[in-house]
Amino acid sequence: MQERTVILEQTIVKLAEAKKYASLRDFLATLNPADIAEAFGQLSEQSLPLAFRLLPKELAAETFVEMEPDQQEILIRGFSDLELKAVVEELYVDDAVSLVEEMPANVVSRILAQADPDTRKMINEILQYPEDSAGSVMTTEFVELQGPMTASEAIAHIRKVGVDKETINTCYITSKSHRLQGVVSIRSLILAAPETPCAALMSPSVVSVNTLEDQEAVAQMFAKYDFNALPVVDGDNRLLGIVTVDDAMDILEAETTEDMEKMAAITPSDRPYLATGVFAIWRNRIPWLLLLMISASLTGMVITRFENSLVACSALLAYIPMLMDTGGNSGSQTSVTIIRGLSLQELEFRDLFRVMWKEFRVSILCGATMSVVTFLKILLLDREGLLVALSAALALLFTVMVAKLVGCMFPMLAKKVGFDPAVMASPFITTIVDVLSLLIYFLLASVLLGL
Repeated sequence: MQERTVILEQTIVKLAEAKKYASLRDFLATLNPADIAEAFGQLSEQSLPLAFRLLPKELAAETFVEMEPDQQEILIRGFSDLELKAVVEELYVDDAVSLVEEMPANVVSRILAQADPDTRKMINEILQYPEDSAGSVMTTEFVELQGPMTASEAIAHIRKVGVDKETINTCYITSKSHRLQGVVSIRSLILAAPETPCAALMSPSVVSVNTLEDQEAVAQMFAKYDFNALPVVDGDNRLLGIVTVDDAMDILEAETTEDMEKMAAITPSDRPYLATGVFAIWRNRIPWLLLLMISASLTGMVITRFENSLVACSALLAYIPMLMDTGGNSGSQTSVTIIRGLSLQELEFRDLFRVMWKEFRVSILCGATMSVVTFLKILLLDREGLLVALSAALALLFTVMVAKLVGCMFPMLAKKVGFDPAVMASPFITTIVDVLSLLIYFLLASVLLGL
């Protein structure tokens, strides 16, 4: 797949650079919009508008949706009002909303100016919903049918309005006041007798979401129910829009990327890495690095507090890195597992004690295994004394136990109080466990060695 993409990109770039526009136009007409958009990313800022203008109208709009925001902005700035109007008219409302959200204010004003009044009204309505809600990602372009309609009347209606809809595979039965009553597939309508009313064909048990539902929860429902589209309703069960499966995939990709960045202690960014400037990356990373650096100073305070013990038994110093690394790794293993469970809604806060009990048992098994290995290594290979070996081994056991409990508790508590549990991933867990592991180690050594 990667090899095919490279070949496509090289072909498009070579044809554009050679100014063989007729051949390029014919070649582009055979490609998928996503492939074209990816290949256009390799074109220069001068060649991009020329290549884009070679695309047929419908293919141009589909390709435009797949392009990165910086490329879209380059094109919009180079478009005439007539060209911009042609692209905007071909966009579905949800794609137009995404475009408006990502563009600078002066570009947005041009986009809205070229949209027809109805499209502009729908865009403005969707923009009023909270960010990351179902209402903010829905499209208002769906097929709405009435229960008394016969199958033949419904099909005629779909033929009339369906060309401008995002999907016609699933149609929604509503009352005169637009309250959602049921759902019917195009397959059912085509296979039914022409005089059969839609009310007899519809499924009344419709799974829907509220406009204020979190978009990540909405996207996860597609995996659970295998939907192609999901209706979005208001508090009175009036059908306002639908979320389609392609939007759900985009949401999951964006949410996964955001979680990964938070877990790495980076402020999330909507821009691709290569399109992000050095100073923008610095702004995203430096606050977290400063915070972690300051919190890590607690480790130095603990070492200073037990400085006399270290002077009295310098052998203890050799095992500090092992304890801190093992504790951090143990906590990270647990926190990543719990964060994933929370993200997929496999875990809730009410499961906290069940999770703690399970992780406690796991920690004993893991800790005991590593403690025995550590004890034998220090005694037989390092040739240290029995009490030093026992201090390090017991400290390792208790460190693993504490690390795994911290790793499962903190993400679940963060979720409960309204924070993103991904924030409580490796960097924070490691910092907390480092301090606790040193305290455990030095307190045990002080007792066993009489320091």
